[in-house]
Amino acid sequence: MGSIVRVTNLTNDQSVNVRITDRGPFVNDRILDLSLAAAKSIDVYRAGVSKVRVEAFAPPVHPGVDPAGKWCVQIGAFIDQADAIQLKNDLMRRYKTAKVIEFAGPTGHWVRINPANLDKTSANQIASSIHLPDAAPYIVRLN
Repeated sequence: MGSIVRVTNLTNDQSVNVRITDRGPFVNDRILDLSLAAAKSIDVYRAGVSKVRVEAFAPPVHPGVDPAGKWCVQIGAFIDQADAIQLKNDLMRRYKTAKVIEFAGPTGHWVRINPANLDKTSANQIASSIHLPDAAPYIVRLN
């Protein structure tokens, strides 16, 4: 997330640089969704889909920002805040050195774990240690 890529429409060789902002699309045989402006700029808007080439760029270096990123673990999104708070309380007992938070997100109430060290390795270790029946934890870059 946050990576800059160049997307080139292989039909007309037009390209656009975009920032990856989510994990979608969740449709077989598709590798990314473009914004309306990006799709129009490479003439993909009317067709809806096209064969493209995707080239990733090295992330920009910003002073004071760890180039490896700061990472946390997204555990769940709940419509009912009480369910989110219950999960948060359960996780707080398990992860005493991490900060477990519940907050309102765009799709309901979210639960995240911020490791003591916000590095990707720590976040991956926590994510792989979580085994809940209705949860699929994944890591999220915070910066």
